[in-house]
Amino acid sequence: MTTLSDPPQDQGFRLSQLIYDTRYRSITIQVIAMIVFMLIAAFLIRNTIINLSALGKDINFSFLSSRAAYDINQQIIPYTSNDPHWRAALVGLLNTLLIAILGCILATVIGVIAGVLRLSKNWLTAKIMTVYVESFRNIPVLLWILAFMAVLSESLPAPRAFRGEDATASMWFWDSVAVTNRGTYVPSPVWGSGSSVVIIAFLLSLLGIWAFGKWSNRHFEETGQHLPNFWIKLGILIVPTVLVYFVMGRPITLSYPELKGFNFSGGLHMRNSMLALWLALSFYTGSFIAEIVRSGILAISKGQTEAAFALGLRPSWTMNLVILPQALRVIIPPLISQYLNLTKNSSLALAVGYMDLRSTLGGTTLNTTGRELECMLLMMLIYLIVSLIISSGMNIYNKSVKLKER
Repeated sequence: MTTLSDPPQDQGFRLSQLIYDTRYRSITIQVIAMIVFMLIAAFLIRNTIINLSALGKDINFSFLSSRAAYDINQQIIPYTSNDPHWRAALVGLLNTLLIAILGCILATVIGVIAGVLRLSKNWLTAKIMTVYVESFRNIPVLLWILAFMAVLSESLPAPRAFRGEDATASMWFWDSVAVTNRGTYVPSPVWGSGSSVVIIAFLLSLLGIWAFGKWSNRHFEETGQHLPNFWIKLGILIVPTVLVYFVMGRPITLSYPELKGFNFSGGLHMRNSMLALWLALSFYTGSFIAEIVRSGILAISKGQTEAAFALGLRPSWTMNLVILPQALRVIIPPLISQYLNLTKNSSLALAVGYMDLRSTLGGTTLNTTGRELECMLLMMLIYLIVSLIISSGMNIYNKSVKLKER
């Protein structure tokens, strides 16, 4: 005879469920971990405040508004020694961003070229790229920075070599660029009335290039017709800007460097410290990017290349339209790390006298004000924000190039 038992009664919530019930265990562990972390952080902060009080110090950022009283040799925005420390830090930050942007661009170009050439069927070309990659990535970047600085300072002619009829050195590009052991002098733009209209036209041209590229890709996917994108984009970039430039009466002119006295004046002066840092970081990071590009290309099945050749595509079209678009999903994630490494490695600029964020806020400002904790916290926060911006931007681009399943 079968008897029916009553269903179990709900006994309510018990504290033991926080540990033994899988529904609550993970939350319990996270809460405990957060409490432990907050206690450790509170202990460290309290200990720091007590030690600073014992030294007669407090955490105060008012020093940023006081007079900096030191010069910065490389400036993107106007700066004098009478400006406050916050402006000196801003100048250093802009110098850091300049090296980071220029370095990422040049390192990408070098890395892509070297990575593709390492797969070349030409034995000599492949071996030369192998020597470049292995030599640069296995030597500390600081040594490369010092080596580039030594080459630029010792091998290039002094300004006096450009003087006189029997000059031993000459300027480049129709006497518009002077490369010396004190730096490189190039023409600099002089902005006149109406130059903002030309800049707006240039920015609109860039927007037009982006819009045309999106339309061209969609047109290619729908019809299979390959347009001369390079020449069309070049025309979109140059023609409207040049027309606006002449319509506005050529408001932008150039100031050329001229030898006056013991040095060149006029134009834009790019110091050897900046060039050495830029080239060293670019070639060093480019060696790592080359291996990333090579591995990304090798990750694509050879059948893709053979199928492209069977359809009659040229090798260059096969690389640009078939191989690289698929390889990007493998290349971009590690490429983000290389961009971040290059940006953070720019803090070695002090070794060659380039005044970046580390040299201004984390160097001279720190030493003259005695606010080491505040300067370090600010510098860490700035590097963190810059790194997060780079990572977020590249992740957005990575999502845009991912293969979309139907």
